[in-house]
Amino acid sequence: MVDHPRRSRNGVVCTVPTAIAVTSPDLVLPPHDRQTPPASVQPQDTLESSLLGMHALVEQHGYVIALYAASAENAGSAAPAELAVARRLHTVRSVLESDRIALLGIDLPPLGIALLSQQLRQLSVCDFSPGVLASSARLLAHYIYAGALLGSVTKLDRVPVSLKSHAKSWVPGAQFVVLANPRPQLVRLGQGQEELAGPEFGTRLLVANGPQPPSDWVTSTLAPAWQVQGVATVPLAAESARWWGTGKLVEFAAGLYDVSVLYQLVSSVRRETCHWCGLELIGDRCGFCAAPLSTLSTSLPPVQPSAARALPRGAT
Repeated sequence: MVDHPRRSRNGVVCTVPTAIAVTSPDLVLPPHDRQTPPASVQPQDTLESSLLGMHALVEQHGYVIALYAASAENAGSAAPAELAVARRLHTVRSVLESDRIALLGIDLPPLGIALLSQQLRQLSVCDFSPGVLASSARLLAHYIYAGALLGSVTKLDRVPVSLKSHAKSWVPGAQFVVLANPRPQLVRLGQGQEELAGPEFGTRLLVANGPQPPSDWVTSTLAPAWQVQGVATVPLAAESARWWGTGKLVEFAAGLYDVSVLYQLVSSVRRETCHWCGLELIGDRCGFCAAPLSTLSTSLPPVQPSAARALPRGAT
């Protein structure tokens, strides 16, 4: 196990980072500052390259947290590429026989996974143990508002779509705004009921335009309505069009971005010790061995924690 020397960051005690890995380069967002480490991209070309890459990460960092799409765990709805990625990751961990690799299936759209990866990278240099960092992924995902503006919902199968919405999707020029997380919501634009449930705490909005974006509604209307504290445009992930069922889209994700607020949020949750592998955890399941908490003493906090309220909407 590697040594973790400490340093200071904005008053927060920091350490050499646990590696945060993703399955594609387009899930890597730019760091907020020089202290945020880059994400590691797990090679998927051959099993040998995947094994060598993961082994190198474990040797260098001690622990690795790898994120992948949770839909890959459902063979009925996952695309062949998603299934192949998930199987490759589990094969790599099995062959290496390592208990220092956490494989986390994340139930978020591609841009949401990229944002979560960025948040974990920010926290990876803080004084959280690898077990707490891995189990915090579910907590952080709870506060990510991920959705898209779509030109059609006829092929959307990730969010519940009524037959009426499917029928309206065939109307020329129809546009829909869909929220996939934290609570599914679908609204057709131009019907006078365009209010999309947004965060009640300060967030930064990421926007990724498809090659044929339906409109600028996300930046011109949604961002002011949500009172976001900044908007950043990022490239659209290759998987986004397939995830949302159309290439005519604008994907967006809003979440906490200040490392001190993220730190306070994770720190506010009671820590437990995994009865199976002995690592620290928060919530009700270990991020490394997936063992459930043996007691019911810990649960996720409500949607609006005091840590999140530390950045009120509209604050500068």
